[in-house]
Amino acid sequence: MKRVFNFSAGPSTLPLEVLNEVQKDLVCYKDTGMSVMEMSHRSKMFDDIIEGAKASLKSLMNIPDDYTILFLQGGASTQFAMTALNLMQGKTAYYVNTGVFAGKALTEAKRLGDAKEFASSKSVNFSHIPKVDTSLLPTDAAYLHITTNNTIVGTQYNEIPDTNNVPLVADMSSNIIGKDYDTSKFSLIYAGAQKNIAPAGLTVVIINNDLLGSAAQGTPAMLDYKIHADKDSMYNTPPCWPIYISSLVFKWVEAQGGVAAIEKKNIKKANLVYDAINSFDLYKGVADVGSRSIMNVTFTLPNDELTNQFVQDAAAIDLVNVRGHRSVGGIRTCLYNAMPYEGVQRLANFMADFAKKNG
Repeated sequence: MKRVFNFSAGPSTLPLEVLNEVQKDLVCYKDTGMSVMEMSHRSKMFDDIIEGAKASLKSLMNIPDDYTILFLQGGASTQFAMTALNLMQGKTAYYVNTGVFAGKALTEAKRLGDAKEFASSKSVNFSHIPKVDTSLLPTDAAYLHITTNNTIVGTQYNEIPDTNNVPLVADMSSNIIGKDYDTSKFSLIYAGAQKNIAPAGLTVVIINNDLLGSAAQGTPAMLDYKIHADKDSMYNTPPCWPIYISSLVFKWVEAQGGVAAIEKKNIKKANLVYDAINSFDLYKGVADVGSRSIMNVTFTLPNDELTNQFVQDAAAIDLVNVRGHRSVGGIRTCLYNAMPYEGVQRLANFMADFAKKNG
C-alpha cells in the first residue's frame, strides 16, 4: 500500500491509525451489522459515538461546563453569517482582518448588520498579525472576531487579545487542537474539521451558553445556535460519518498526550522547515518571523520556473500538494497534527538538496 506525505491545506492527511480503524469498521461497526454511514442518527449506537466525541473534545480543550459543543454543517463559511445573526443584537461587531477568510467573515457580517474592521495587516499582504489594542474596543461592542491561524499566508496568533468582557469570537479552523489555547478566553469558537479533526463536512462550534437565544428576528432555524443546542446537534441529520471519524481523531490526540503535547510536536516539525528556509538564500519566508504559523509554512522561490520544478521534484519523492495558494504563489506546506515527523524531515532534506542544486 502506497502512502504519500500529503501537505494539502485541506482536506488534509488523517492519522494512519485512525484510517486503519475506519477501514476495520467500514462495513460493520462493532456488532451492529451496518456501517456508521448507514446508521440512524437517532440510534443508541450513534448517540454513544457523538456523545463520546463531545466528551473527548471537552477534555482535550478544557472546555468549561457552561459551554455547549455543537456538531454542525456548512463549513466555517456558514459560520461567517451564523455568528453575526446570533451575536450582533443590533450592536456593532468588530473584526481583525488577517487574511482572505478573515476578510470574508467581515464581508458577510456587513451584509447582516453593523460590522467594522478593528485592525488589519492587509497593507503588508497579511504578512503578520497586527497589533490589537483592545483599549480602543467599545465596551458595548457585540463581539471581536479573530482568525487564529491563517492558512494562505501562514500566520498565527501567539497571544490572544484580552477583550475586557466583550465576547471574543474565533475562527479556529486551521489550528484547533493543534495549538493549545485557553478556551475560556473565547465566547465562541468555530472550526471546519477538514484540517485537524475529520474529513470535510463537519463544523465544530463551541459556544458560551450566555450567547444562546439571542438570534436576530427572522433567523432561519438552521442558523440559530439555540435550536441546535436544544436538540443536541440533532435538529437535522448531522454529518454522522465525519463525527465518527472525529471521535477517533480525538482519542488519537489524547494518546499523543493531549493538545499541549501535540503542539510541541508541531513546533518541532515547523522548525525543520523554517530552519531550511533560513539556511538557504533560495527561499524567502512569506510570513514575518514573529507571526509564523506552526500549521502552514509558506515561502517563495525566485521565479515560477524554480517553483514549478520544486513542486515536480517534491512529488517525485512522494511529497505532494506543496504548491502555494494562487494569491501568494510559491510553496505552502501544511503540517497539521497527522503529518508525521518523518514526512517533514524528508521535506527539509529535499529543500536542502534542491537549494544546493539550484542556488
